[in-house]
Amino acid sequence: MNGEVGNKLHYEIHGLTSPDAPTIVFSSGLGGAAKFWQPQLADFIQDYRVIIYDHYGTNKSVGDLPENYSISHMADELAALLNKLEVQACHFVGHALGGLVGLQLALSKPELLQSLVLVNAWSSANPHTLRCFNIRKALLAADRKDMYLQLQALLLFPPDWIAANAAHLEEEEAHSLNHFPDVNNLFARIGALSAFDIDKSLHTITTPTLALANKDDTLVPWQRSLMLAEAMPNAELSVMEYGGHASSITNPIAFNELLRGYLRQVA
Repeated sequence: MNGEVGNKLHYEIHGLTSPDAPTIVFSSGLGGAAKFWQPQLADFIQDYRVIIYDHYGTNKSVGDLPENYSISHMADELAALLNKLEVQACHFVGHALGGLVGLQLALSKPELLQSLVLVNAWSSANPHTLRCFNIRKALLAADRKDMYLQLQALLLFPPDWIAANAAHLEEEEAHSLNHFPDVNNLFARIGALSAFDIDKSLHTITTPTLALANKDDTLVPWQRSLMLAEAMPNAELSVMEYGGHASSITNPIAFNELLRGYLRQVA
């Protein structure tokens, strides 16, 4: 089932349809696309109601973002969607920026969350990650969208995976170049994730949480997930050896197995 909420968020519901069914909400990173989670759907739709959505200002959720746009805005938009869909509580899986949305929900509306899975996320951006985003912003400002997309692959995927999927990536990048997102919205989203800082509030988040990291993540050092697991009272850490920043795509079998195991544990 597909739909939109308040002319803002495009969403899709897969798997079980009952509002009483156990529900997983997947939230994507900077790109904001629901389709990011395609490698997960088949493994979860038999047992869960799965909700994926395009973040506001991305893909099919068309809109202009204000300059002061924040992670709090994103969390409020998702909360409105969950209210519309009569979701009383859900398991939340967020990748990178999507994980920040989950952390903000855990602070502002903890009753909505049965569990949190934070994939290569952070409570505040460290200098290395900010350098990566500064380069992204410079490429956008110079109108080098082609180089922005090539850099994106370098930040998301392991080198051997890029080499093995070179033809596919070239096709994807050509398509993305012809359907490039609104640059001002990208700046606003990068600004939001760069400004996010809840380090001092982590100890107040009691939602059961899995901080899932990758040792070979080029964008976000895995120690940022270690910091989450150590600071949050009901959090634990799992570190994958291979997969890069987007291990849900590059190593989906191992990723899905870890996710399914954690969801069984918290259930």
